[in-house]
Amino acid sequence: MKTLYISCLLTLLTLTVSAQDIFGKWITSDKDGIEKSVVKIYEEDGKVYGKIVEILNAADKDALCDKCDGEDYNKPILGLVIIKGLSLVGDYYRNGPIFDPENGKSYKCRLSLEQDNSDVLQVRGYVAFMYETQYWKRVK
Repeated sequence: MKTLYISCLLTLLTLTVSAQDIFGKWITSDKDGIEKSVVKIYEEDGKVYGKIVEILNAADKDALCDKCDGEDYNKPILGLVIIKGLSLVGDYYRNGPIFDPENGKSYKCRLSLEQDNSDVLQVRGYVAFMYETQYWKRVK
């Protein structure tokens, strides 16, 4: 009986921990709340990245990144890695950029789950001391 109790407890803890991480697919939205794309947040070599895996507006599905610099210039926005190299610092993933393909600008980035809802990702982009926050919804 004790073994069954411990097994159930460990299973419950595992489900709770996995439900509260930032990894997975998220529906992005702009400052007006319009859903734009799906970004997959993943870990690679101990760092966190985010890649556009779906564009929700049919008219934009084949859009090219004409505001990108370097090797990403004129490449499809679908598949573009927009979050690069974040690491966990305290309660936040930070110390890396997020790129906005609509305006061609990069910002310092901070990611965290909403405290009361693990299905909402707080995405904050910084320029100096000014910031903008978006709330992305987890794809279920």
